[in-house]
Amino acid sequence: MNTVPVDYVLDDQIGFLLRLASQRHSGIFQRNVVGKLTPTQFSTLIRISEQGEVSQNRLGRLAAMDVATIKGVVDRLKAKGLVQAHADPKDKRRIAISLTATGHQIMDDLKRAGLEISDLTLEPLTEAESQTLVTLLKKIS
Repeated sequence: MNTVPVDYVLDDQIGFLLRLASQRHSGIFQRNVVGKLTPTQFSTLIRISEQGEVSQNRLGRLAAMDVATIKGVVDRLKAKGLVQAHADPKDKRRIAISLTATGHQIMDDLKRAGLEISDLTLEPLTEAESQTLVTLLKKIS
């Protein structure tokens, strides 16, 4: 068997670098998020805030989560008193999710924390590099 050496340098591989960046961001998120929410809970609350009221199914698509995951996230947010769920008056088979009064009260703090988390994550980059990175990540997502 004739093998040609493959020049594979782990430190230059996109998957490895994305994992390192994700770990860095996760640490920053955990230190700065309000209410000790998980990233999926945070994203879900932001999406509900943007929508006002949204079906659980659509919420899962908007937050990039499958049906089982979004149900668990919504259940945990309900237990924290941040969201409420009820049958959609237009379609009783659908569950409509919205923020509670407490959920509404924390949204400004969550959004401020989210902006700070993004700024801290991108801190080593120039403004132009930050914009380029975000543009490129959107392109491959």
